[in-house]
Amino acid sequence: MTDLLDQDFGTLSDLLRDHAVRQPAHPAIVCDGKVLDYAALDRWLDRMAATLQREGLGVGDVVAMSAANSVAYVVAFLGALRAGVAVAPLAPDMTAGALAAMVIDSGAKLLLLDQGVARALEPLAQGLNIARVALDDSSAGAAWNAWLAAPDARPEPAAVAPDSVFNIIYSSGTTGTPKGIVLPHEFRWAQFKLFRPLGYGKEAVVMVSLPLYSNMTLSSFLPPLALGSTIVLMTKFDAGQFVRLSARHRVTHAMMVPVQIQRILALPDFDKYDLSSFKAKSCASAAFPAALKKETLARWPGELIEYYGMTEGCGVCVLDARRHPEKLHTVGHPVAGHDMRVIDEEGRELPPGSTGEIIGRCPTMMQGYLNQPEKTREVEWFDAQGNRFIRSGDVGYFDEDGFLVLMDRTKDMIISGGFNVYPSDVEAVLREHPEVAEVSVTGVPSARWGESPIGFVIRRPGSNLTAQELMTWSYPKLNKAQRLAAVQFVDELPRNGIGKVLKRALRDRWVASGRTL
Repeated sequence: MTDLLDQDFGTLSDLLRDHAVRQPAHPAIVCDGKVLDYAALDRWLDRMAATLQREGLGVGDVVAMSAANSVAYVVAFLGALRAGVAVAPLAPDMTAGALAAMVIDSGAKLLLLDQGVARALEPLAQGLNIARVALDDSSAGAAWNAWLAAPDARPEPAAVAPDSVFNIIYSSGTTGTPKGIVLPHEFRWAQFKLFRPLGYGKEAVVMVSLPLYSNMTLSSFLPPLALGSTIVLMTKFDAGQFVRLSARHRVTHAMMVPVQIQRILALPDFDKYDLSSFKAKSCASAAFPAALKKETLARWPGELIEYYGMTEGCGVCVLDARRHPEKLHTVGHPVAGHDMRVIDEEGRELPPGSTGEIIGRCPTMMQGYLNQPEKTREVEWFDAQGNRFIRSGDVGYFDEDGFLVLMDRTKDMIISGGFNVYPSDVEAVLREHPEVAEVSVTGVPSARWGESPIGFVIRRPGSNLTAQELMTWSYPKLNKAQRLAAVQFVDELPRNGIGKVLKRALRDRWVASGRTL
């Protein structure tokens, strides 16, 4: 473990340089058959940083990145930071209009992309006036390897301050238009310190299997690198490939979303793989059913840690599932130094045990939403002492032991006939049916009730379950307002790149079908 983290502030680039000196031959990145040690990674970062400086970019500037995971992506991202340039990583599966809007909103002076993203942008080819570099050396832009400065190029030191922008993370857009969340270097430095006791270091081998544009993925990718670990980076998640790589590389840590764990455990040959090297599996980003947590503990070696938090920084809760098997229905309790509370619809603080919106403050908080001061003010809450909190938009309560029980997103809550219906409560019941593999419940317009809950369900293979059978089975387990008005069977649920179900897409699909209630 490097001593640099004992400082009040430093940069990721400083830590990577230190690893290049202390453990030059230690593998840093393993991806698609390629291995990059810390010395080689450091030289590549110098080359990228020098290239950006040659192009006139420095502290205060932004580059946008939208591409699949690759070694080039890693080098471009980390090299930009070495030059003091902020990075706006963007989802490569967005529509052309949404992607272009985020590039423009970020103020990026350069777009790094691949052929797949270039094809997606073709409808706006003439409308997005920005220099492009193709990380895959395709015709999508200037070829990456030819564009880079000479291998021996060295950048000028960048004057990065604690409040200098590290990255701009765009919200998932699951409930509305994505917003640019501005995270400074001091945010990441505090995060590295937070992850320090979790077993990362030279002996750790960390699997990263999600796209690098999300803060959740970056939170599982950047801290291990900061602490000198080896990263096994998947270009795209595949359950079978995940377990094969884990066994081959003796992976010790991985952060995933629940649907990944579900699909890994569903592999017919899962139990034949030697995964005894795992020390810990972490999970975040979406609802993690208690039954799935229990199965994971029983079948997969190592600890199971669930994290709850937001990119904006409203505090973090942690559940050590093996230590607290009686709390699997919760997302854990706030970590030390994170102040989390509950408020009502009027913004008044509620006593312990009350249900309301979760708010919090911690050392890792966003500066605000880029170019949207009004939206920033909407999510801020101040206590009597003037301390700034961030509103999560999530509804829940803290139990008598201080563990957080989540109910749902406020924007996902269904108001049916004047009653509040939390989709997660209904989903939990439907998952109990032996022929239900996956389910998402959302509210759709109803002439009689305003909104009514309907279920989008994936049946288990071989099931002939009907909508009426499922609805009839569920009725005794639900109150009247919670009962489904309809069930629609689907082959898959629409998800973003980090596994969150796009409930808005489900609502839009229902409305577009012309069906009414």
